[in-house]
Amino acid sequence: MDNRNEFIYERLLRHPLFQGMSQNGLTSLVGHTKLEFVRMDTGHVICSDGSPCEQMIFLMSGRVTLLSYSDDHSYHVEERISAPMLMPPEYLFGLSQRHPHTCQSASPCELLMLSKSEVLRLLESNDIFRTNLLNIIATRTQRLARRPWHTHPQTLRHKICRYLSERCHYPAGEKVFHLKMQQIATALGKSRLNVSRELHLMEHEGLLKLSRGNILVMALERLF
Repeated sequence: MDNRNEFIYERLLRHPLFQGMSQNGLTSLVGHTKLEFVRMDTGHVICSDGSPCEQMIFLMSGRVTLLSYSDDHSYHVEERISAPMLMPPEYLFGLSQRHPHTCQSASPCELLMLSKSEVLRLLESNDIFRTNLLNIIATRTQRLARRPWHTHPQTLRHKICRYLSERCHYPAGEKVFHLKMQQIATALGKSRLNVSRELHLMEHEGLLKLSRGNILVMALERLF
């Protein structure tokens, strides 16, 4: 294996889709698959909310910002995510084959693009790739299926935390919620005053920071 292939091999093994492959198997995959490596500077749009999902996108290095919008675009959420990351692969197939987020580079990034035709070929020819992808999609489906059966939050704080977390793609890290307190209050069936009091108490405890129309959560996992 030459230095370039060895470098690619090490990078690919960081992603769950390629874990379990032998060195020979991954070397063969690299040699027979059209892998497109792209470098992007800070601030570039990698994909846009609602645009056709025609490639599997891997973040190999750097950081990105995911922007997720409500259906009426009255509020949105920013998530800061570091490599390695795989953009949601389930949107290559199924009812909606469009990106569910806008993804922007938050630092210089290196991306790996795998076209849908190459993904389909690998699903047919590579048992490990196929099993790994099925495991990823099945795990996400099972987590969503269990969500209605989770214990219903009893306190206002737990309800607010559940409301915020359910609008995030990744369950940890920094998040910025661009929404008004009244929107949270209406969704939870609570008064804006009580929601405001609880959010300011959480700010006092160092769990988040409030500004006009924004809620910055430094680490979502700390809310629970």
